[in-house]
Amino acid sequence: MAKSIYDYVVKDLGGKTVPLSNYKGKVLLIVNIASKCGLTPQLDGMQKVYEQYKDKGFEILAFPSNDFAGQEPKNGNEIQEFCSVNYGVSFKVMAKDHVKGSDAQPLYKFLAKEAKIAFVDNYPMWNFHKYLIGKDGRVIDYFVPVTKPESGKIANAIEAALAEKTA
Repeated sequence: MAKSIYDYVVKDLGGKTVPLSNYKGKVLLIVNIASKCGLTPQLDGMQKVYEQYKDKGFEILAFPSNDFAGQEPKNGNEIQEFCSVNYGVSFKVMAKDHVKGSDAQPLYKFLAKEAKIAFVDNYPMWNFHKYLIGKDGRVIDYFVPVTKPESGKIANAIEAALAEKTA
């Protein structure tokens, strides 16, 4: 049984394996994205947050998913091009995969269990569900899709996580 996100390996948009242990000691915002969603403009806010904190030990990992109303019809390089051209995204975009339910990729099953609400696994309810991961690779908090990345609530949580001392 996994103890942190560092026990997982995911793929990037090019199909290259990415061990999440590469991010040990960093604060992460993991978010499922889609190009045809009404919340897609949040990519702009995510990029601003990334630029603000990237030199302080912060990363964003975006996971495209078509799980919600078919709002991510693109694949591979089309997704990267869309994110880069339209929103200037320079943070890491991973391979398109499932993020909810029994078909969810293993990382998202772990995140849902870590961020339980009462006794229910907390899978994304829609695109742009955000999980904040501490330097220890565990879920600190989550933010519902309508919470804008540049909101004070997320910025305050990132700053608190960055200030945490590592063991």
